[in-house]
Amino acid sequence: MTTHHTGNRDRHIGGGFTLLEVLIALLVLSIGLLGIGKMMLLSARANDSAYMRSQATALAYTMLDAMRANRVAAISQGYDTAQVVPVQLACATAAPGCTSGQVAQNDTFLWNQALATALPNGAGTVVTATAPDRVTNANNITATITVTWSDKVAERSFGDPLAAGNISVVLETVL
Repeated sequence: MTTHHTGNRDRHIGGGFTLLEVLIALLVLSIGLLGIGKMMLLSARANDSAYMRSQATALAYTMLDAMRANRVAAISQGYDTAQVVPVQLACATAAPGCTSGQVAQNDTFLWNQALATALPNGAGTVVTATAPDRVTNANNITATITVTWSDKVAERSFGDPLAAGNISVVLETVL
């Protein structure tokens, strides 16, 4: 009489994972986690870039507000960065001893400091120009405010890998 003993071996066939299946599952999981990590890194870079862009826009509007508050100097090109040397003066406000030109110099000085502090390699220019209005034939004073900064990380991540990384925000309005 011959007895066949199948034992525990027959009961466990198909009941578990083999080592190869576990390794393949770990490979797929690790590739997925690497993709999520890369996505989070790109998201953080885009967030930093968006923050700098909003800072640049806010600083451009800060200069525009200063120009509107000191309209006399603004329409006489007192804020133009090509013509005015920004200097911090003792009369930092519109006190009785300050002229509108001195206030413009001080505003430009403080604005340049804020640009350098808030943005990497931050710089700004202000240009005013006179243009006739076609409807009223009056002369309009147009102010163009440009804020430039370095955003090499975002530019290389999302654009040209060899780009210099200088980004600009331009604000133009009629005073």
